[in-house]
Amino acid sequence: MNRKVAFYTLGCKLNYSETSAIGRQFKKADYEIVNFTDQADVYVINTCSVTENADRKCKKVVKEALKISPLAYIAIVGCYAQLKPKEISEIEGVDIVLGASEKFQLVEHITDLTKNPKALVYNSPVKEANQFIPSYSFGDRTRTFLKVQDGCDYSCSFCTIPMARGASRSDTISNVIKQAREIALSGVKEIVLTGVNLGDFGLIDGVRQYRFVDLVKALDEVEGIDRIRISSIEPNLLTDEIIAFVAASKRFVPHFHIPLQSGSNKILSLMRRRYKRELYTERISKIKELMPDCCIGVDVIVGFPGETREDFIDTYNFLNELPISYLHVFTYSERENTPAKELAGVVPGSTRAERSKMLHILSDKKRRAFYGSQVGKFEDVLFERETNDGLMHGFTRNYVKIETVYDPLLVNEIKPVRLTAIAASGDMEIEETAEILVH
Repeated sequence: MNRKVAFYTLGCKLNYSETSAIGRQFKKADYEIVNFTDQADVYVINTCSVTENADRKCKKVVKEALKISPLAYIAIVGCYAQLKPKEISEIEGVDIVLGASEKFQLVEHITDLTKNPKALVYNSPVKEANQFIPSYSFGDRTRTFLKVQDGCDYSCSFCTIPMARGASRSDTISNVIKQAREIALSGVKEIVLTGVNLGDFGLIDGVRQYRFVDLVKALDEVEGIDRIRISSIEPNLLTDEIIAFVAASKRFVPHFHIPLQSGSNKILSLMRRRYKRELYTERISKIKELMPDCCIGVDVIVGFPGETREDFIDTYNFLNELPISYLHVFTYSERENTPAKELAGVVPGSTRAERSKMLHILSDKKRRAFYGSQVGKFEDVLFERETNDGLMHGFTRNYVKIETVYDPLLVNEIKPVRLTAIAASGDMEIEETAEILVH
């Protein structure tokens, strides 16, 4: 009987693509992949370490896995495993810990599933994580996360990612195209491009060989994929050329996620970001000029050291005035070995929570206003597999989430609909006409 393996992924879309790649390695080694809630011989936990909360989550997931299957072999990979291998190795029940260079050799390291009294640790210095390992998620949903870039050469003062993932490096355009064609043959309708610093795509062995826009133009010609979405791109790397190409593209959708982090130039400087808020305003204006219905998401951090009430209000007002669609709000948490941890002006936890709440309310307001602007329009919706209380969901090209009565014939189908009203859930309702049931 085949051994069984289960996976749990914490963190970003990049982690999901890498978990899928590791899963395919296990399949080749004759393991059966099962749900995390099922009994398995091996549990693989792919970790994140963007916030302190992610570290705590890792410990909780280990505990849950051992409740389900007390004798299971527990493997930890990912960013937390690179940053704090000793700390993880001391978590009760953990058997093996693999760093950034070693995680894709996990199957080779598991030769015996006997529980060890002390966890095995394979963790090279992060500078040795210099190879690009291709990966994409598969089988989870109607869209695939395709990793095209890894690592980061930026040195934002709050971030541990360069220490966890190493220097910026990329796949070749020809290999990305090959993977996109493989994905197209599987029947997936949408690809989401992912990377640590996606706009920095093109560095191979430390030498720039391509620009991100070169990749975008090449992918736009791949037959069989209906939609390609850019997951997140730094404002200083989002050029007019990229924006203009997406606006006229056959496959790239009108949706950008652009990290801001702060609307205060003072705080942006303390964060060591590579732009000022004036550049951010220019990027948003250009997008809206060429794509008035474009969905724009924003990352923002509250409670960064030195952020006064005036700085926060500056950020709040800046965001309020921008024609953006939603926010991802992060509460600053101190990370070891980062310059930000040594900065003066620590913001009390209660103040951080209050500011986070204010921005979450603003995000809801922005999302509702954006959805309101779309009511009455005809859009193509890609319907998802997930169901909830007899309803199914889907997304328009510009990332409006819709809900309708579940119909198995609609799963992974793209259908034209009319957006009629905002539902009580906050999602968009659609006009249920025979039009969307035509196959």
